Amino acid sequence: MNTYLNNSYKLKINNIKKTFEDLLVVDDVSIYLKENEFVSLLGPSGSGKSTIFNIIAGLLKPDEGEITIDGEDFTGKTGRVSYMYQKDLLLPWKKVIDNVALPLAIKGVKKQEARERVKKYFKIFGLEGFEYKYPFQLSGGMRQRAALMRTYMFSRDIILLDEPFGGLDAMTKRNMQYWLLEVTENLKASILFITHDIEEAIFLSDRIYILSNRPAKVKEEIKINLPKPRKSEIITSIKFNEIKKQVINTL
Repeated sequence: MNTYLNNSYKLKINNIKKTFEDLLVVDDVSIYLKENEFVSLLGPSGSGKSTIFNIIAGLLKPDEGEITIDGEDFTGKTGRVSYMYQKDLLLPWKKVIDNVALPLAIKGVKKQEARERVKKYFKIFGLEGFEYKYPFQLSGGMRQRAALMRTYMFSRDIILLDEPFGGLDAMTKRNMQYWLLEVTENLKASILFITHDIEEAIFLSDRIYILSNRPAKVKEEIKINLPKPRKSEIITSIKFNEIKKQVINTL
């Protein structure tokens, strides 16, 4: 891998290494994320992808290496990036508007003001009209939209998504992928996305990092030179399937 020293990169993960007791989980991983870029980490289950995310989020400190955001060292520091897990983790006793406003409440914003701040995003996230519903009244896809909206309200420039569509059925998952591309275009956020779904990674991403089995190492970085906005028919295109073949051969 190249060493990225240019401060224009939004997020840089430089040569991180992490061991749990005697088990090496992440081994000298370096990746970067540019402004308004969508990058996927693609690899087998249990390869260390979530550990990398926990290090980026400051929940774990690497044994070696550093995390820099906008040129500033954030190694081991929490509160700078948004992090969304596969499960939506919405609080069932709170209305949707209060769930998505939770990051503002945690920062000390009063309830009514927090509600006012998040209201304008309900249309963008396809949840207009559901502000005062409870999570159990939403479909699986809508719950994930609400969870992503809450994540975005925490930090709007860097979002970590850890297999957010992994628990959805195939049709809902595909619809959510189309929706995510559309909404991220409007939000202008930089996104790092974990998946082990090859087609999902290719369809969504500007670049893909392919990781090895544990301990995680970057096997290859693949640029996805497909036009945007992307439509469903692109999945059957010759170029898409050439990239898919390259990914399969690398894995």
